Amino acid sequence: MKKKLRLYLDICTFNRPFDDQNQLKIRLETEAKLFIQQGILNDEYELVWSYILEYENNQNKFDDRRNVVYDWKSVAKICCVENARIIEYAENLKIKNIRTKDALHIACSVYTNSDYFITTDKQLFNLKLNDIKIINPLTFMNELEE
Repeated sequence: MKKKLRLYLDICTFNRPFDDQNQLKIRLETEAKLFIQQGILNDEYELVWSYILEYENNQNKFDDRRNVVYDWKSVAKICCVENARIIEYAENLKIKNIRTKDALHIACSVYTNSDYFITTDKQLFNLKLNDIKIINPLTFMNELEE
């Protein structure tokens, strides 16, 4: 039996459908994200949820958006809680000028042995780490085709 890919979507990826869809890149990333989520619902991939996703999502001032994203917690196969290893890993990322919340997201994805960290944050998907593959939703879809 083939191992399912374990995916960590950061908060900007979850929120991509709420961005301005008049921009082609955003619309394509939204479609790719929705395709990935359908794969999660079809049990093709394992979704990871984390305490930092929940924290950031709770900061969203729009109830409807916050609720749509929060519903994915119940779909996740793995829920990552804060611990010393995550904090230490994130601190090491901050030395590389990665913002605190982004560092915590990446640390959670590494800690949970995710295969991919999926983000629409350009600063992050240009980051190369040995421990996790950081990728844009469109690039992820292209890799699936190969």
